[in-house]
Amino acid sequence: MTVTPSPTRTDRWRALRPWLGVAARLGLAAVWLIAGGTKVGDLAASGRAVNAYQVMPYDLATVIGAALPFVELALGLLLLVGLATRVGAGISAALLVVFIVGIASAWARGLAIDCGCFGSGGQLGAGETPSYLPEILRDLGFLVLAGFLLIWPRTPFSVDGWLAGDIVEDEDE
Repeated sequence: MTVTPSPTRTDRWRALRPWLGVAARLGLAAVWLIAGGTKVGDLAASGRAVNAYQVMPYDLATVIGAALPFVELALGLLLLVGLATRVGAGISAALLVVFIVGIASAWARGLAIDCGCFGSGGQLGAGETPSYLPEILRDLGFLVLAGFLLIWPRTPFSVDGWLAGDIVEDEDE
């Protein structure tokens, strides 16, 4: 009679990690596709949302606001198909840090704005209360997903894995 050793914690992690990567990649892709998709129809509103943070001149804020939905959509598509996942995760992480700092800055300066993360944005009306802490915590969660993909970018069902000639290897990248 042969005794099969039970899986170690490392074995379980190696089996689970690729699927956590798929979830992180698809989750972050969904975030970017929804965020970009809600803004792309009204680029002027996206510019006004960036301008509401009061950290740059109006003309620059409107250009950044108009470009941002396209960057978000591109990131979402790259992550969705798993192409250049580490690059997409790195850009995602950088954008999320900028968003977190921007929201914290608006909060610290007493601005009453909607972050504009998923459309509209801009100054809040009288009596409306900003929800900065939940927005920062949400973006920190997205940052964790991006960080996971920076460390372990290759996942099943991705172009990266297909181009590398494998589904997923047990190597640490």
